Amino acid sequence: MDWALLDPEIASFVRRMQADWASHPPFMTLPLDEARAVAEEVRRPWRAGGPKMAHTTEHHVPTPTGPLRIRVYDPGIGAAAPVLIYLHGGGFTLFSIDTHDRLMREYAAAGGFLVVGVDYPLSPEARFPKALDQLVALVGWLAAKGGEMIGCDRDRIAIGGDSAGANLSLAAALCLRERGDAARLRGLLLNYGAFDSVCSDEAEARYGGPGAVLDSAEMAYYFGNYTGGTLDFEADLHARPIMADYAGLPPAFFVIPECDILSEQSYLVAERMAQAGVVVTSKVYPGATHSFLEAMSVAAVAREAIADGAAWVKARLA
Repeated sequence: MDWALLDPEIASFVRRMQADWASHPPFMTLPLDEARAVAEEVRRPWRAGGPKMAHTTEHHVPTPTGPLRIRVYDPGIGAAAPVLIYLHGGGFTLFSIDTHDRLMREYAAAGGFLVVGVDYPLSPEARFPKALDQLVALVGWLAAKGGEMIGCDRDRIAIGGDSAGANLSLAAALCLRERGDAARLRGLLLNYGAFDSVCSDEAEARYGGPGAVLDSAEMAYYFGNYTGGTLDFEADLHARPIMADYAGLPPAFFVIPECDILSEQSYLVAERMAQAGVVVTSKVYPGATHSFLEAMSVAAVAREAIADGAAWVKARLA
């Protein structure tokens, strides 16, 4: 990775995370439970501070494959509130609604809507399509029970996430469209999405390698956990939505960091969505890397991207 390309505040964020990771054994040498605990610890400083919510509640949503824990962030809206379902990143393997707690509070406060954080089951213990199936069930639950249980408006629901969370968000929209329920969602907020398991050699050479927040070897590891390494990606585009048919999907907003090996995937998906007639908005954030939204406490470019995403979702749910 060429450090000269990075925004100075983002570079400081990346170096701090590198130093914190370096205080622990190498990630790939740790048992998965320990690796997850380290990941939570490294991310802990970045979720501190930020806006306070009027109410934060947790619920367990019944799904065909078991209960799904959600956390509802309410900045103080009242009844019949619009809602953004948010899926954290972490390669389907790491992180949680705790690592992304501040990001979800920031969205709720800036946009004036509820945010439903989803504690979806992680891989490899819960492989594709369990998390996706539970997410689709959650959308149905919000439409049927959301007004009664959390005070949301069933007709004003958007979905979004970062990295693996953006993958799940897009896949859920595809599943709902196939069931004739595309209108359930008013918008897709897709933050540096992981829409495919592979990255180009050019992207790896420019933005991956030593010191990068994400590289192609990690992508292979994460998708291997998610799919078990046996899935036919060409046959099941719910796991690899980069080449899906996007006709009939709701409008989408792509948050694209300039210096991320996954940005080429967002460019391609956004282009193909627009060709399919989807209303697409994209914005590239100079000097930003994968995971840059977590740097909101130290980086102006992260705060800008969060404000942009919140404003876009607010307009879609108006």
